[in-house]
Amino acid sequence: MVTALDKIASAKAASKGLAQATTNQKNEALRQISVLLPARSAEIIAANRVDLDRAVADGMTQSLQDRLRLNTERIQEIADAASKIISLPDPIGDVIRGMSLPNALKLNQVRVPLGVVGVIYEARPNVTIDIAVLAIKSGNAVVLRGGSAAENTNRVLVALLQDALEFAGLERDAVQTVDEFGRDGGLVMMQAVGLIDVLIPRGGAGLIRQVVSEAKVPVIQTGDGVVHIFIDESARLDWSVDIVYNAKVQRPSVCNAAETLLIHEAAVERILPAVLDKLAEGGVTIHGDEVTQANFFATVPATEHDWVAEYHDLDIAVKVVKNLDEALDHIAKYSTKHTESIITENYENAERFLAEVDSAAVMVNASTRFTDGGEFGFGAEVGISTQKLHARGPMGLPELTSTKWLVRGAGQIRN
Repeated sequence: MVTALDKIASAKAASKGLAQATTNQKNEALRQISVLLPARSAEIIAANRVDLDRAVADGMTQSLQDRLRLNTERIQEIADAASKIISLPDPIGDVIRGMSLPNALKLNQVRVPLGVVGVIYEARPNVTIDIAVLAIKSGNAVVLRGGSAAENTNRVLVALLQDALEFAGLERDAVQTVDEFGRDGGLVMMQAVGLIDVLIPRGGAGLIRQVVSEAKVPVIQTGDGVVHIFIDESARLDWSVDIVYNAKVQRPSVCNAAETLLIHEAAVERILPAVLDKLAEGGVTIHGDEVTQANFFATVPATEHDWVAEYHDLDIAVKVVKNLDEALDHIAKYSTKHTESIITENYENAERFLAEVDSAAVMVNASTRFTDGGEFGFGAEVGISTQKLHARGPMGLPELTSTKWLVRGAGQIRN
């Protein structure tokens, strides 16, 4: 009987060949993926329907069902995204820096694959493809734990990925899933020292905390987003309405959706009613502080829980602050260091916000929904790192590499 550890070991063995694969071989695998996805859409959708039916029976929220759902249009979008990675530069072998020492030793620091990337995520089958194509292009094997909610969909997708690798002359074992082992599969990944080189959790705060606390392999922390927008005193009304609505309503289930709105007290009368009216039209429940409740009748009283809430739904917490200092203090206290945005026409306040907010992405006069590998031009992303070591922000191809030093000599010895 094949165990989760056996599958991880198979990925490790396959990683050696994938690390040496040519750019043409890796691109051919991606081309096959982009072709096979629409060609097998009926099979994928049938498996996805089984997962969705179970999700409905289990009482999964509508927003999470949306993340789980695949249809013909979404499958084609995933295929198109995979195809775009083909045109991106292959980072493997890039020279980061080079030098010649006084003793004539020649040094080059070059990019190399990480090896085996493990990713634990929840109910998002599109992530299965996004992660795999980035891993393949950067020469990494990948072990996936996509969660029980998407198990049937992911089984079909992983088989497709393995077929694409084989068509391209690469080892199919370079992509593995441990979904069939349930939570135990994820625990084995966390303990797979020497087999998994880095583990990336993508999902809610609970999942990320578990992985960070229990893993014995290196972890890159990603994902949970208590995302803030601050409307400054000088903000334009139309920008405030449009940006906040887009950041909250366009896709509320994702990690770059706005969860907390802060507004300068001097902008409340001019801006807040229009912003909240627009949100209410979109079905958003307003969790407001006392000042917000006094200026907008359709609110739920905000509690301390609301300032740390990642709703993943049509809810938003709203607080009126005295000035930029109070907004910065609130963000520093409650932010998960994902994305924050200020809406302002005051240049000094904008630059101060950019300089002082300690998050992976900090924006001026833009929707937080732009914190995304695809929007940043990376083609896709493995996750959005909220830590500071190795990688920060959307993780594309370069972030899936490490480096090594190549030293070329001619008989030198050290004195």
